[in-house]
Parts: sequence; C-alpha cells; structure tokens
Amino acid sequence: MNEAPDWKVPKWPFLLGNAVLLAVAAGVIYKAHHPITEMEEILACSAVALGVIIGCAPFFLDYRATCRLIEVNGMTTVAEQLQDLKKYSAQIATATDQWARVQEATKGHSDKTISMATDITERMAQEIKEFNEFQAKLNDMEKGALRLEVDKLRRSEGDWLQVVVRMLDHVFALYTAAVRSNQPDLADQIGHFQSACRDATRRVGLVPFGLEANEKFDPKRHRVQGVENPAEGTALSGLLAPGMTYQGRLIRPALVLLAGESVPTPEVPAAKEPEKTEEPAQDQLTLESEET
Repeated sequence: MNEAPDWKVPKWPFLLGNAVLLAVAAGVIYKAHHPITEMEEILACSAVALGVIIGCAPFFLDYRATCRLIEVNGMTTVAEQLQDLKKYSAQIATATDQWARVQEATKGHSDKTISMATDITERMAQEIKEFNEFQAKLNDMEKGALRLEVDKLRRSEGDWLQVVVRMLDHVFALYTAAVRSNQPDLADQIGHFQSACRDATRRVGLVPFGLEANEKFDPKRHRVQGVENPAEGTALSGLLAPGMTYQGRLIRPALVLLAGESVPTPEVPAAKEPEKTEEPAQDQLTLESEET
C-alpha cells in the first residue's frame, strides 16, 4: 500500500457518469420546445455542472490519495528513524554501563600500574646514572692507560733516538779520523758508510746537518765549544759534531769551531758497552731535553 498505483481510484465510472449527464443535458435541450423555458435551462445546466464535478472527482481523489501516501511514507520513515534511535540509545546506554564497570574494575589496577611505572622510571633513571658513572670511570681508565702507553712510547722513542744519534756521532768521528789519516781510499769508504747510515736514519725523520760553505754562526743552529755567548755572524772554521733534526724539529745544534781555533784530533771510541754513569765526550752533544 506504499506505492502510488495501489492508492489510485478507478476513473471509468466517473467518466461514464459524466458522459451520461452530458447526454441528459443535450437531450433536454434537444427535446425542449423553443424558446427554452427557464426550468429546462436550469435542468440542462445542472446536468452539465454535475457531470463536470463527477468527471473531476477521480482526479481530486487521486490527489488526496497521493498526499496521504506522502504523509504515510513520511510517518513510516520517522517511525523507522525513531526505532533506530531507540536502538542506538540502548546501545549507547549499554556501552556506557560497560565502560563504567570497566572503570570500576580497573581503577585499582590503574593505580597499581601507575605506581609500578613510576618505580620503573626511577629505577631506570638510577641505572642510567650508574651506567654513565661506570662509563666515565671506564673512559678515565682508558685515557690513563693510553697516557701511560704514550709516555712509554715517548720514552722508547727518546731512548732509540739517543742510541741512533750516538751511533751517528761515532760514525762521524770515524769519518773525521779517516779524513785526517791522509788515506783517500779509506776516507772514501768511510764516507760512503756514513752516507748510508744517514740515509737510513733519514727514512725515520732523523736528519744530520753540518756546515755549508761560508756559513756564519747562528745561535739557533750552532753551539761553540768552550765559548758561551759568541757574537752572531762570526765566521766558523770547523765542525766537531753534526746537528740533528727529527721530523722537522731541531733536537741538537751543531758543535762548531770559530774561525782561528784549531780542530782537536778526534778519538774513535773503543767498541765496548758504555757504563750507565759514563759522561758524554766533549766532542758530542746531548739531545735537547725539551725536544725529546
């Protein structure tokens, strides 16, 4: 009954009645004596008017039925929505009740959970603090061990540097003695040997240097035997011991003689292990303590 065709009124009876009344009106006018009397005019007009009303009646009834159908459909929709709203209200009430029960059931557990979370946070903070302290101590220990190793390496470097410089001094003294022996072949062999030794030490950064032609006294590069403060720019006459540079740093100045001084005869040291308390010879220089 919610569809429009189910609500429509059959029109053929009304149309038939309309046709009959119009035929009656036409018959009255046709059969009337002329001129037509007033009664016949009223009868004919009444038949036509009634036929028109009867002919329009089904359409008016269809209109009313359609309006009623629209109202019924609207009421049905509202009723369905109200039913859905009741269902939703019941579901909301049920969910609210369940949520309230859950809150009541979990209220104590939530307090315990918060307390446990707080304890865990404090414990983690304490453990992180202890770990940081342990890491700092471990770093300090590693730094101390590294400093100790660096100190050992520096001492070892200073020791082997002293040994190599002492050997180069002996080789230089041996070369000087060979030159002064007036034996060119021997001096040439010792010179090649000294050059080979210096090339070997140059690979590790230890470079000996002597005097250049017409070189003057330079307090940064030279030291004079027996003279404490000679004038800068004084002419030099000889070399007693070569200077040393290590990796570009001056570790020992060259021991030189001023012009006019005689060169002492060098003594080649005996091949024996020196004593720990042995003092360095006068023709040798110790390394600069601040450079090693």
